[in-house]
Amino acid sequence: MAEETTQNYSNHVRKLPPVYFAAALVLIINVLWSLYGVVRNLSYGSVLHVFFAVSLVVLFVFSRTFALTVQDRVIRLEERLRMERLLPADLRPRIGEFTVKQLVALRFASDAELPALARDVLDGKLSEPDAIKRAVKDWRADWLRA
Repeated sequence: MAEETTQNYSNHVRKLPPVYFAAALVLIINVLWSLYGVVRNLSYGSVLHVFFAVSLVVLFVFSRTFALTVQDRVIRLEERLRMERLLPADLRPRIGEFTVKQLVALRFASDAELPALARDVLDGKLSEPDAIKRAVKDWRADWLRA
């Protein structure tokens, strides 16, 4: 999926598509309307409607969370394989020391700068994902995200 602009630190955050915002808004309105129905007319049906409305919100949140978790697991695998190929021999045994968040941040580093950034992360000079991404000079775009 080719994009018109070059990806970098300032524009790499993926905004949720409007459909997510619209769906979330509809689900929240549904919960509020259900609560209004309970207050206005307490009945078995109105209470059941509140439970159903809340369960839809929970389902919406978990479906997004599950998709992001799977994405992070795939990135972890991809980056470990990439590091096996690109890191110097002294760093390869330490690949397991990276956290998932560090691997997700390192995916933006070009092949040429990955070994130096990986060494900085393992040496404790960089640890937070935001700091790792800011340290990337030659950005490797990732447009295929959940």
